[in-house]
Amino acid sequence: MTPREIAVLVLAAGGVFFAVVAVIGLVRLPDLYTRAHSTSKSETLGAMLTLTAVAISFGIDLSTVKVVLLLLFMFITNPTAAHAITRAATEQGIEPWTVDEDES
Repeated sequence: MTPREIAVLVLAAGGVFFAVVAVIGLVRLPDLYTRAHSTSKSETLGAMLTLTAVAISFGIDLSTVKVVLLLLFMFITNPTAAHAITRAATEQGIEPWTVDEDES
């Protein structure tokens, strides 16, 4: 394997790992706020790593420029969307999940 292929493999594996972490966070965490935090951070990093692997595998080409623009777009929009969703939930009065003192 060439160093380029190894870099693509490592980046793609890292992207898949963080995507799986995002899914586990979405399924296992108790409320909207923790789920939004888990998925937005982990999925953004997973997508960044995966798209970087795609850009490296394409080499120097017009497709690479498009992938880099997509990376920039996702880097800006994913956290912004998560913030907008959690802010809307706060404005709707959705309370974060907490452990009652009586249950402890």
